[in-house]
Amino acid sequence: MLNTSRRSLWAGCALLALWVAFLPQTGQAQKYGGVLRMLLRDPPPDLSLHETATTDTVVAASPLYNNLIKYDYFQPVESPATLRPDLAESWRWSSDGRALTFKLHPGVKWHDGKPFGAQDVKHTWDVVRGAVRGGLKLNPRKTWYQNVQEIETNGDREVTFRLKRPQPSLLSMFASGNSAVYPAHISPADLRGKPVGTGPFRLKTWIRDQRITQERNADYFVKGRPYLDGVDFIVIRGVASQTAAMIANQVDAAPPVYTVKPIMEQLKAANVGIVFAERVTNGTQNIIVNTKKPPFNNLRLRQAVNLALDRNSLIKTVYKGGAVRGSAMIPQPHGHWGLTDEQLDSLPGYGDAQKNKAEARRILAEEGYGPNNPLRIVVSTRSVQAYIESANWMLGEMKQVGIETTLEQVELGNWYGKVARRDFLIGSNQTAVTIDDPDAQFYENFTCGSTRNYSDYCNPEMEKKYAAQSMETDDAKRVEMVHEIDMQLQREVARPYLAYRLNYYAHYPYVKNWIPHVSSYNSWRFQEVWLDK
Repeated sequence: MLNTSRRSLWAGCALLALWVAFLPQTGQAQKYGGVLRMLLRDPPPDLSLHETATTDTVVAASPLYNNLIKYDYFQPVESPATLRPDLAESWRWSSDGRALTFKLHPGVKWHDGKPFGAQDVKHTWDVVRGAVRGGLKLNPRKTWYQNVQEIETNGDREVTFRLKRPQPSLLSMFASGNSAVYPAHISPADLRGKPVGTGPFRLKTWIRDQRITQERNADYFVKGRPYLDGVDFIVIRGVASQTAAMIANQVDAAPPVYTVKPIMEQLKAANVGIVFAERVTNGTQNIIVNTKKPPFNNLRLRQAVNLALDRNSLIKTVYKGGAVRGSAMIPQPHGHWGLTDEQLDSLPGYGDAQKNKAEARRILAEEGYGPNNPLRIVVSTRSVQAYIESANWMLGEMKQVGIETTLEQVELGNWYGKVARRDFLIGSNQTAVTIDDPDAQFYENFTCGSTRNYSDYCNPEMEKKYAAQSMETDDAKRVEMVHEIDMQLQREVARPYLAYRLNYYAHYPYVKNWIPHVSSYNSWRFQEVWLDK
């Protein structure tokens, strides 16, 4: 149960958020006009935010929509203290912490001119949590809302989420870049190709595999926004072509994942004036391992693979120093919930590399594998250079302990379907959770039956621990509980985490108010961006 001080804190945060959101920005005067040319690495398969697991869709679709609440754009490190109003102008918790009520902003319209209201909010999360039929083709974040028991509306401007148990972090989930409010009068299937939102920009043209052009929403409910006349997303395939386009100023800015350290150094060396916003991101290099298929239904063999992988070697050779070690949560000091360096060093695979490899060989021998009977496996990865580089490193590390491997490269269009079907043995993977909150991470990637739990790790006792930390309102106690869970997940090799990458977010200096977040999913609405040219 939430105590009085915590209830007061949430109420105070809501009022403070409302006040801060409308403070004018100081400094250089903003200019209106111009079209931001944004590079896209891969064409998104659709523009459905609730169905996607890739940043390419989030970057391209976020300008079209709004959330109930959002993270403060001007604060790149996100926390409950940086939550701000969006379509909801305020919110309040019930005294028992089991009801969350939003008061909605008046006068908001969908891009087709129809009014936005409470029924749209109810419809969106009834679809996402599977309470109505005819919903989503893919639903990666359904587990986020499994604690929602019922959604009630009170007129057009008020909606209440009734919960099975207290869950303070539910607010953070509503602020995720994937948590757009959808119109109730348009089916989710139609929104994939013809998105209709309330956002600062509306879809103008979409040439598949080439570009997505968006124009300013003149009826946007936030006064004076956006500054831009539009955003032009230009699909450019291949790192060499993307880098050439940046240097030639054919695009103004680059998306998440693209500007890793070697590319940053190449762009910087070109000396054409490109600048960078450095962030430790929530994008991780990790290993998905099919715990239901032999041989990796054997925990000891999963442990052997984990011990073989020297995280420091990956960071030095593949990332050229442009990454940091981590586990399930963004590591400290870059994230609020993550483990410290000392805690990481105590875990298998993070300490002395030679001792770890010797232990891996010992485990393999005890399980009957050795020079005359090597463990032979196929490693799958997405057919993208960054994935392939890490996969080849992984193959080299496993060879050092006597594991023989074959690399399977899977095309982008087939990769997510393949892992969703669990049609793999072990995979070199890159992924992220859209918010830095334990509920999002644990429920999305480690609960029994979650579509994003690609390793199919399932431990009912751990699920009790997920629920206990979720209900804990004392921040310090919750951090301790999260650390315990995180360390146990690593010991059980639920999904080995190797590194959290650094991204340098290349852009030209005339792109103002360019403030990427640590979460690479949550800062792409572009309503604050303006061009000084």
